[in-house]
Amino acid sequence: MAFENPSREQIKTILEQAGAIAVVGLTNNPARPAYEVSEAMLHRGYRIIPVNPRGEDVLGQKGYASLADIPEQIDIVNVFRRADQTPDIAREAVAVGARVLWLQLGISNEETARIAQDGGLTVIMDRCIKVEDAVLRPNRS
Repeated sequence: MAFENPSREQIKTILEQAGAIAVVGLTNNPARPAYEVSEAMLHRGYRIIPVNPRGEDVLGQKGYASLADIPEQIDIVNVFRRADQTPDIAREAVAVGARVLWLQLGISNEETARIAQDGGLTVIMDRCIKVEDAVLRPNRS
């Protein structure tokens, strides 16, 4: 059976309940979509945790080299990596007990969805978290 994203109402609830959003692939390059989206989400009041190989801080937020290094509960793992790299990210998201695996616009992978769903995560693929938040929660500041 082909993957289906949760309903818009379910996505709205996910965003309303989101605390920490770990952004895999977020670096200090403002030309990258991960930076633009994360900056917008930060300005809308979300807590952003950068995840990149060097563990560098981004947008004034403490960065980590992996999801396993983050010392708090992760609500959403927002992924800005190629689709073929996402199965391992799904495994790591399951291992740390994240609640949601969100693959950004243009990224989808059925194996990744299966891994995350089998591990108890809600999966959203091929959707932009910034756009969904702006549409579903327009008055959030």
